[in-house]
Amino acid sequence: MKIRTAFVTGGSRGIGAAIVRALAPCCNVAFTYRSSEAEARALESELAHFGGVQAFFCDVADPASVREAESAVRARFGGADALVNCAGVSLRGLLQDTSDEEWRRVFAVNCDGAFYVTRALLPYMIEKKRGSIVNVSSVWGVKGAAYESVYSASKAALVGLTLALAKELAPSGITVNAVAPGAVDTDMMKCYSPAELDELASSIPLGRVGKPEEIASAVTFLLQSDYVTGQVLTVDGGFTL
Repeated sequence: MKIRTAFVTGGSRGIGAAIVRALAPCCNVAFTYRSSEAEARALESELAHFGGVQAFFCDVADPASVREAESAVRARFGGADALVNCAGVSLRGLLQDTSDEEWRRVFAVNCDGAFYVTRALLPYMIEKKRGSIVNVSSVWGVKGAAYESVYSASKAALVGLTLALAKELAPSGITVNAVAPGAVDTDMMKCYSPAELDELASSIPLGRVGKPEEIASAVTFLLQSDYVTGQVLTVDGGFTL
């Protein structure tokens, strides 16, 4: 599919920023931030020469904020025909030590956010009978991780949403897929000690953690593929083999 305008949540840093950079040469890109405005504006300036990259404030866990962002993007670009649900938060710790607030926050961003944003953008895609959605899940959403059960559960929910929505939206000409990154060199990895990172890298057949750009390449492939839908593409250096 030739993308006209892509909407990328959580696009100011890490994997999201890499996705924005990968898409900027080929389409308009509206990307969101919540707390990282400085990084968002810097990325906007970095890519200004492409002429169609703009940052928008959006708290994906707040449906009113999502509606405002969607309206602003529609006013600026006329609607988005591609969506990447990348905004996410992590949580590490034992389940029995997890508070109600921590559980709700992880699901509010990782699951509710994807629901609110997808729901807001779907009417335009259905009207145009074209569109592509990619949800950024995780290998932990596929196989689970000790000490990250809440995060794993939230990312597994995204996989279920992807598979079901792919069937629901296929008659409207809209593809829905997910990527499941493994360990990637982003701020989310700061919760690991150097020793833990070394151990993690040694468990990956390719012998290293991934780069955000490598995840962005997989996302771009799925967004532009007309005949791939309902798939979860694992990008993990062979970790889940």
